[in-house]
Amino acid sequence: MGRTTYEIFAGSWPKETGDFADRFNALPKYVASTSLKALDWKPSELLKGALPQAVRQLKQGSGGNIYVHGSLSVAQELLRHNLVDRVRLLSYPGAVGQGKPLFPSGEQVPLELISATQFSNGVVSLEYSAVVAKS
Repeated sequence: MGRTTYEIFAGSWPKETGDFADRFNALPKYVASTSLKALDWKPSELLKGALPQAVRQLKQGSGGNIYVHGSLSVAQELLRHNLVDRVRLLSYPGAVGQGKPLFPSGEQVPLELISATQFSNGVVSLEYSAVVAKS
């Protein structure tokens, strides 16, 4: 996650309890930031060096799946460098008509639908695999 998302999450999640909160708080967290010097929400680690290289190293490890929550600029950079395997989007039954786009304007990001699940509140969860262009 990026600095802003880390600060928002670190300001609230450590105070939460329950199955999800306990699991979420225990997960390792990797933070992309050049301004943060210390992380209080444990277990957390500042990524060193360029984000794409740091994530490539994480992906080569045996730590399991890596998720990006929020952190639009982090997600966009990972997409630009073909470091995203799956994209999960939630579509809510309402439209605002504004906001920051996830995908770059005018660029195609090829995705293949894996699953679509509708919840009782009308929210639809869409999961895609990223299609890496063959060179």
